[in-house]
Amino acid sequence: MKGGKTKADTKSKLGVKISKKDKQAAKDPNKPKRPPSAFFVFMEDFRKQYKEKHPSNKSVAAVGKAGGDRWKSLSEEEKAPYVAEAGKRKEAYERNMETYNRKLAGGADDDSDKSKSEVNDEDEEGSVEEEDDD
Repeated sequence: MKGGKTKADTKSKLGVKISKKDKQAAKDPNKPKRPPSAFFVFMEDFRKQYKEKHPSNKSVAAVGKAGGDRWKSLSEEEKAPYVAEAGKRKEAYERNMETYNRKLAGGADDDSDKSKSEVNDEDEEGSVEEEDDD
């Protein structure tokens, strides 16, 4: 259950206040970033278009508001390419997370999956060449 902590939980035994940052584990810089949703994929294109039409605008809020309004006005067919791109990015993220989790579970192994497959491919190629000689 989120948010179930009381004020007493935020202090150590010595009465020193512990910040939320101190409690959290350090983030791993090698962990893949989460993929953007369809809206954020849309916003990547929309920001470029908006900047061309309004070069003097410096307000991030104005761009976000205009993008949100435009997204709401789009039909499902107009949103489809952005939804598809977000799906592709999500699949790539899931593959990257599987690789990342395998590396974590494997410990300090520096062998990549590619190097393992190359070794296996060489063994298979050698056996195929021997069969061709017969």
